[in-house]
Amino acid sequence: MARTRLYRNGDLVAEDFPIDDISEHLAAEGTVVWLDLQSPTPQQYDQVQEEFGLHQLAIEDASSPRERPKLGHYRGHLFLSAYQASFDSGPGELTVCPVSAFITPRALVTVHGDGFDVDSVVRRWDATAELAPHGVAYLVHGLLDVVVDGHFDAVQELDDALEALEDKLFEETPQAVREVQQRSFRLRRGLSHLRKIVLPMREVVNGLTRAKLVDEEIAPYYQDLYDHVLRVTEWTESLRDFVATILESNLAVQGNRMNNIMKKVTSWAAIIAVPTAVTGYYGQNLPFPGFEHRSGFVTSAALIVVLSVTLYLTFKRKDWL
Repeated sequence: MARTRLYRNGDLVAEDFPIDDISEHLAAEGTVVWLDLQSPTPQQYDQVQEEFGLHQLAIEDASSPRERPKLGHYRGHLFLSAYQASFDSGPGELTVCPVSAFITPRALVTVHGDGFDVDSVVRRWDATAELAPHGVAYLVHGLLDVVVDGHFDAVQELDDALEALEDKLFEETPQAVREVQQRSFRLRRGLSHLRKIVLPMREVVNGLTRAKLVDEEIAPYYQDLYDHVLRVTEWTESLRDFVATILESNLAVQGNRMNNIMKKVTSWAAIIAVPTAVTGYYGQNLPFPGFEHRSGFVTSAALIVVLSVTLYLTFKRKDWL
């Protein structure tokens, strides 16, 4: 599937025209073309490479599903690689979708898979149509603005999920304990993945800001985009420390619970040891006060009850039971 747009002097004049017409449109002055390819075939890659004179290494990077976010400089064009991210707080999973872009002085070619929401990019362009006279810089800004906003939303969802998880730390039910352990590791894995795609975006946006296609009038918009990237990066780093704190707190809470359990077990063992000691003592095959008399049984029973109750009250007052 392919989508196209044609801008002339900052006005949108055509959409969804054939790829073969791109050369004819670019021959006219003041035109800018956007071409979007969803899961392109090798034949489409060859057609685009011949149409725009793209470097073979850039084509290979665009077809690779594991490329890191970066900005590559080639003769006649730039190559941009980024990832759109979304976080599902239910299962606690982070979903990412790669998107690549070939940037020429008068054309933007985007390449992505099925999961990328290209409609949100188109809506962003339509909402900022006043920037269209800036040509390709306007298109690239709209694309990255959507990507960075997705990173921001994902970090926000992760933050909310971690705060909800923190509230469950002191719940003593077995289900809550298991949930804290499982979700903390899932959120940590998702945060680590998000961090890998967020941190390199500083270099990407900074490199585009210094590129020739960004003029002085649209440069403040790229600076604002760079500030958003920095904020997402700093937020990600703070959440990384937050996850570590939750894991450490969880271990500390588990240790305290174990200590309380051991105190209770020890206290009950001490209480049980009293009647065992008394009955064992009176079970000696030797004469003792009350030997073979009812008073001896009454004395031993009274000792068991009094000493056991005394230990129980003492341990209860010390919060050992």
